[in-house]
Amino acid sequence: MAQPDTIAPLRAFFAPLAIFITLILQLLLPKASTITAKSEPWFTDLLLIALGLTVGLALYHLITSKAQRYVYKSYFIGGVFLVLGLYNLVTLKYALINPLFFPSPESILDVLVKDWAFLLKCLAYSTRLLFLGLLFGIVTGLVTGILIGWYTKWNYWLSPVVKLFGPIPSTAFIPIALSAFATSFQASVFLIALSTWFPITILTNSGIVNVKKQFFEVADTMGASNVQKIFKVAIPGALPDIFVGIFNGICSSFITLMTAEMIGVKYGIGWYINWQRQIMGYANVYAGLLVIAISFSLIITIFFKIRDHFLRWQKGIIQW
Repeated sequence: MAQPDTIAPLRAFFAPLAIFITLILQLLLPKASTITAKSEPWFTDLLLIALGLTVGLALYHLITSKAQRYVYKSYFIGGVFLVLGLYNLVTLKYALINPLFFPSPESILDVLVKDWAFLLKCLAYSTRLLFLGLLFGIVTGLVTGILIGWYTKWNYWLSPVVKLFGPIPSTAFIPIALSAFATSFQASVFLIALSTWFPITILTNSGIVNVKKQFFEVADTMGASNVQKIFKVAIPGALPDIFVGIFNGICSSFITLMTAEMIGVKYGIGWYINWQRQIMGYANVYAGLLVIAISFSLIITIFFKIRDHFLRWQKGIIQW
């Protein structure tokens, strides 16, 4: 039997302590004389808010013994703020690294606060492009995988094509896509769909092929038609592999999205980062990367919620 964590109360206060140390350094140490940009309060405000939240959660745990998830994450939260504090020291306080290429936390937060509307607009454009590509990629991947996995004739004709063109990175098709489609937006949707299609096709095919034959024999004895065996036996049996394929496809689509938005698409997070890089706005680049990290992580989290709903019996085997 596992022993109770006797240091949980002390652990709960590690995050507030780390944030407090970071806050004191931020308030007491002056910024480097070489940095002439106007000081902004955003990093200090962030530290104050984080300190208030973590102290509240620590006290709540101390009183009720609840908020166990926070206690478990306390070391990590504290470590993140200590790293932020260290980065703040070498950028804003002492300018040990070039502030042009490595902007301070308050400069990045300043972009998020003042440019949030435009960042949100770019994110909306990226989301539209991403989900259109994912929609076409998932649908075509499922159809192709089912045809190859179930029908011998389709397997004969399609399997060599998939094996030949599937492993080629979708970004290699950029010249062809730009020539074949009327707009760069359509070309970008095609590239994202292509990057999603291959892993879904392979895993759907593999899942269907590996469904136990006894299931189909039982379906035959119950008089199931060919279509019923596909949709009632083969696809449900292949769902674990299908979801792995969709996960791989989504991850591939993120990479392709960033590349696709740099080939002429107006607006979008990838376009925003490339634009700011060209004009040396590296604080904006970092802000864009932060938006990407949060939004893409949220998309994967939503995907796993959907997966856990359809595969409740397998919940917890693969976690995010």
